[in-house]
Amino acid sequence: MPRGPYDTYLYIDNFMFGRQVEKQQIMNVLLQENIPPFTPTVLPIISTNRVGKKTLVAHVCNNDRVKSHFPFILRLKGESIQKTEHGAFIPTGRTLVVVEFTSDIDDVSWQKFYSTTRRMGKGSKIIIISRIESVSRLGTIRPMHLNSLSLEEYSYLFKVLAFGSTNPDDHPRLSLVASELAVLMGGSLVVANVCADIFRKNQNLQFWQHILNKYRNFLADNLSVFCEHPKLLIERDRPVDIAKLVSSTSAPLRLMPPHCEDDDSTRDLPKVRYGDLIAGSVVPPKEKFELVGWESRIPPYKKYVNVAMFSGEVNVSEHVVSPCKKRIRFS
Repeated sequence: MPRGPYDTYLYIDNFMFGRQVEKQQIMNVLLQENIPPFTPTVLPIISTNRVGKKTLVAHVCNNDRVKSHFPFILRLKGESIQKTEHGAFIPTGRTLVVVEFTSDIDDVSWQKFYSTTRRMGKGSKIIIISRIESVSRLGTIRPMHLNSLSLEEYSYLFKVLAFGSTNPDDHPRLSLVASELAVLMGGSLVVANVCADIFRKNQNLQFWQHILNKYRNFLADNLSVFCEHPKLLIERDRPVDIAKLVSSTSAPLRLMPPHCEDDDSTRDLPKVRYGDLIAGSVVPPKEKFELVGWESRIPPYKKYVNVAMFSGEVNVSEHVVSPCKKRIRFS
């Protein structure tokens, strides 16, 4: 990857950044022979929420070598394994099966499913995706644990997305703001994309500093109330208070669990984009509403949606209130 963000923005914006090593490791497993030949290899991929498990697997499945190697690629939900008669949809040719588990599965149900997959063609494989560590026991080989990007990788990616086609070397003060915000965000890919989209549309130092101050206050508030970083709260499906990201209210504004991907929301609620809320271009509804965090531009094209609601008396102002200047130092 060239070290020139302003030259690579359009490339990265529709491309999976990093993970080349992990991608190659998965492909090596998929393209090698099974031992024994007609017993499908099972590779568990385990990580916390919103680290990029499904994006990584989607890119592997879209690889030309993988697609030509597997005539059939099935994507299943773990819940369907326990409810469906498996033989009806298991192909007899070489097949790649991708199963996503959001909850654990009992060993009897898994063995029933796994026994049907032995009807698949020689060289068939199974990939398990989950954030539940106990699911790794279902693997026939060592599981892959997907970690968050390093701070260096995360900061670089955030700057690439935030500056767009602009060279950050030409704007050192903006670059410093972006670097500090990258540290505070704690590695969240959703928040990085939301904030980068805001910054890319308005490359004004005062505006960037204003968003940075908001995020400092938001982080300090959650550390004070919940004693944990918001990213960790989201990973554990705990409420997060986003009131400090909204200058127009002083009432607690909770981002409610579950914090998961929502591809086709059917809730009849007002919808607000997270970026518009942070930028201060919209006023949040006083009733419960749907907060659209980020829509991925790359496979598997996930939409991240949460329900948000006020807790306590709501006093929403149409005017932007200057954020407090309290600084939080992090080691």
